[in-house]
Amino acid sequence: MHEAHGNIVTSERMLNLDHAIEFHKNSAGCLIPILNESQKIFGCIPLDAQKRISEMLGIPLAEIYGVITFYSHFSVEPKGEHTIRVCMGTACYVKNAQRILEEVEKESGAQEGATSPDGKFTIDATRCIGACGLAPVMTVNADVYAHLSVDQVAAIIAKYKE
Repeated sequence: MHEAHGNIVTSERMLNLDHAIEFHKNSAGCLIPILNESQKIFGCIPLDAQKRISEMLGIPLAEIYGVITFYSHFSVEPKGEHTIRVCMGTACYVKNAQRILEEVEKESGAQEGATSPDGKFTIDATRCIGACGLAPVMTVNADVYAHLSVDQVAAIIAKYKE
């Protein structure tokens, strides 16, 4: 079940974050492992967690936010139960990937870069995923869908709505 952003920051989760920070803080390059732990604990890296990391490590909040937004696997918002990635690399783009992305948005109820209100889907338009011979390509979690057409999208999304 998708939790509202405010409900993900509980005292228990913050305590788990404190333990992760204490465990890693004396290691060189500790920020990335701590951010990974935060992502596991909260399902994202909410502002309260960023502030705690900043305070405990003495790293400016802006620097922490910069690292989070630089790496695509980190998120400041909770991710959906299913992550849909539509390849927008050149080979996929010229084979109608933009229309496929629009259909995915319509069928899932989520916008690109966001999570659907029901918490089921997060959509990411990605750059080349290295499967150009299979263009256009979309992934849902670890499942790969190749040689897609717009009219296949509804049936694919329906499988994950159940």
